[in-house]
Amino acid sequence: MIFFRAVQLISLPLCIRAAIIPPQGSILSRQFNGYAEGQYDLLHDAIVIGGGPAGLSALSGLARVRRKAILIDSGEYRNGPTRHMHDVVGFDGVEPAYFRWAARRLLSYYETIQMVNGTVTKIEPAQNNIFLVTGSYPTEVFPYVEEVTLRARKVVLATGLRDILPETPGIAQNWGEGIYWCPWCDGHEHEDQALGLLGSLDDIPGLVREILTLNTDIVAFTNGTNNPTTRAAADKSFPDWERFLSIHNVTIDDRTITSVERLKDGSPDSDPSLPSQPQYDLFRVNFDQGEAVERAAFFASFQEEQRSTIGQEVGVNLYGGRLAANQSSGLQTNIPGIYAIGDANSDNVTNVPHAMFSGKRTAVYLHVSLAREDASKELSVASASDGTVESARDMHFDPRAVWDVMDRGPRDMFYAGEFDQ
Repeated sequence: MIFFRAVQLISLPLCIRAAIIPPQGSILSRQFNGYAEGQYDLLHDAIVIGGGPAGLSALSGLARVRRKAILIDSGEYRNGPTRHMHDVVGFDGVEPAYFRWAARRLLSYYETIQMVNGTVTKIEPAQNNIFLVTGSYPTEVFPYVEEVTLRARKVVLATGLRDILPETPGIAQNWGEGIYWCPWCDGHEHEDQALGLLGSLDDIPGLVREILTLNTDIVAFTNGTNNPTTRAAADKSFPDWERFLSIHNVTIDDRTITSVERLKDGSPDSDPSLPSQPQYDLFRVNFDQGEAVERAAFFASFQEEQRSTIGQEVGVNLYGGRLAANQSSGLQTNIPGIYAIGDANSDNVTNVPHAMFSGKRTAVYLHVSLAREDASKELSVASASDGTVESARDMHFDPRAVWDVMDRGPRDMFYAGEFDQ
């Protein structure tokens, strides 16, 4: 289940707040008047679950070819607590909420798609390759109905990940605001500052290697994980790591952390649409013994998990904790017709540009797949009526015939090689 909460609107200008949740009767909600007894009878080409960069990009790709699609947005985003979003050309340094607002505003002009806030609770395969997607929605979307089941030919899971943060006081409270997990996403604003690393000892050498271009004043807080097991793991993943850390004067502090205390707030006070500037936070790391240590910012290596379990519940396989997605078939999962994009999937890349790329990639494959299904059905009906070629029934039971129809050749995006059974 995806657990939904209200979209965080407090810090946004009024114009942005008004646009995130569509008013009744607007272009975003005008087609939601045809349901009866909880069953919305329009057959969508696709339902996109998740309103972060991946889901928005998938919806955009579908809108551009006039597919009937609906995006269901949880209002929960992995980068929600982060001050700024980076690496998206044209939007570098803006607040994540501003980016989502701008995307939804522009997408609202496409008349074949809809965007709603709601809670998806279940996905079910149905007859004739149709999926039933059940969820609950705010009253401004489906008045007087607590739960609605929508129908779609394809489903796109853009449900994202959730970071598993330690219970150490001060870490969760400052996550995304001085304590980060991605140097590419948030490191530049803290360049040449005193940095701390938070994580198990075996993760530290790799982190150091990634952030050396930002600064060289680094203390690694390993929180009691310096033991034979983690040292052996470090040796395996990064041979001669101790010499590497010594070359760069990295200090390892293995004391148990009791709290991370904010001393200074470096949050900029600016328009959410403006690029970010250097941020000067300051923290004190307190331990169970000995003196505290001050650092300007931190990069962490913590575990993450699927934000939603609806993919697993419908039967999508996990690979390394991620929704297993086939790179050669548009990020389709083991369930035909269900795709997984963004942080949630198994390609193991987690950043905004990649999430957007994965959404567009799936939109293209999904559209072509639907077009081929429609063409095959039309030709089968025509063939059955005039008797000029094999019937649809004959083709259905001949795998090679189906392969030849669908696998057009090396220049085609769906080409998968010669038939081999």
